[in-house]
Amino acid sequence: MASTPHQPLAERLRPRTLGEVIGQQHLLGPGMSLRIAFESGQPHSCILWGPPGTGKTTIARLMADAFDAQFLSISAVLGGVKDIRDAVERATAARDGLEQRRTIVFVDEVHRFNKSQQDAFLPHVESGLFTFIGATTENPSFEVNSALLSRAAVYVLQPLNEDDLRQIVTRAQDIKAVPAIAGTAIDRLVAYADGDARRLLNTLETLAVAASAEKLAEINDEWLLRVLGERMRRYDKGGEQFYDTISALHKSVRGSDPDASLYWFVRMLDGGADPRYMARRLVRMASEDIGLADPRALRLALDAAEVYERLGTPEGELALAECVIYLAMAPKSNAIYKAYNDVRALIKKDGTRPVPMHLRNAPTKLMKELDYGRGYRYAHDEEGGFAAGERYLPDGLEGQRFYEPVERGLEIRIAEKLRELRRLNKKDGD
Repeated sequence: MASTPHQPLAERLRPRTLGEVIGQQHLLGPGMSLRIAFESGQPHSCILWGPPGTGKTTIARLMADAFDAQFLSISAVLGGVKDIRDAVERATAARDGLEQRRTIVFVDEVHRFNKSQQDAFLPHVESGLFTFIGATTENPSFEVNSALLSRAAVYVLQPLNEDDLRQIVTRAQDIKAVPAIAGTAIDRLVAYADGDARRLLNTLETLAVAASAEKLAEINDEWLLRVLGERMRRYDKGGEQFYDTISALHKSVRGSDPDASLYWFVRMLDGGADPRYMARRLVRMASEDIGLADPRALRLALDAAEVYERLGTPEGELALAECVIYLAMAPKSNAIYKAYNDVRALIKKDGTRPVPMHLRNAPTKLMKELDYGRGYRYAHDEEGGFAAGERYLPDGLEGQRFYEPVERGLEIRIAEKLRELRRLNKKDGD
């Protein structure tokens, strides 16, 4: 690919063909949805939804190249209705000119446009004047008008994985944009980038300038930390410090200490942890350490994650902090976690036990003749809605117990109910 040294590294390495794109193979690989769209010869309006640095702008530019279309870019952060009017005029001129070219209007951070601004695109998308491509880091279901969303396909872009990011480092070295980099330094760079190609490219450019000034032949990990300073030292995703800190948060929540839990949560955010990752961990804590002792905890964790998707940083982080404190103060139970793991371990080592005949489905006459479903007792027709003494586990596992509720929170009531059901089962069996 042609490049000039004075160009930013991100521009010098920007893919010029679909084959040069790194990552997003779930969309761009052979036979995948976006690849098929490129090869169809017919552009269509779409929303590219994904984290920063995943290639949204690059894909939009490549789509314009693939269809030999005029490419017009609007930033929703800086632009407004005037920019939309200008785009309409230029698209009309291109359509009605001698070349009769198509136009692709790319709107970066489309979620920043308000409803009336988004509505301004609708008549032109419907008339086919231009193809609309919006890029957003926020959930389009919440941030893009339903009318516009219904006229655009949504493609979800994923953060680049470690191999993808290493390919970017290799390409930068291939065009001699950066000096040699030691393996440990590459590991740290890849971890710091956290799936964001733009962050990696900007960091590489900073390193290249500093290495050139010091006439450095190779970048090692020690020099890397010295040049990039505290931000690299603190943000060690994938390293020991990162996992030590998330461990401290999890154990503080499990130990019902709201102050320590909030401290470690904020430490992770301050160190650069992705709030979406933190939200996923909170959902896990609600399931693993609280469970049915307080079923509201899981719902609150999911609500906090949704609030963050709607509001982003920093407003949405407060909802996550609220969830951290709630989880810390909720009654604790790992009964479901233990039961689930016990069943998994049993099934992994056990044979495939047949389903008892009375539990089998019998949709055909032959199955009924073979006694499928024969003798099954319909619980709703039994006293108290419970078929005392009925057996539901496979042969050989009668009486096996996995779930044992703890005497905390709602599981106190669940334990009482379970003891009564087991008493009725035993009584019927005597």
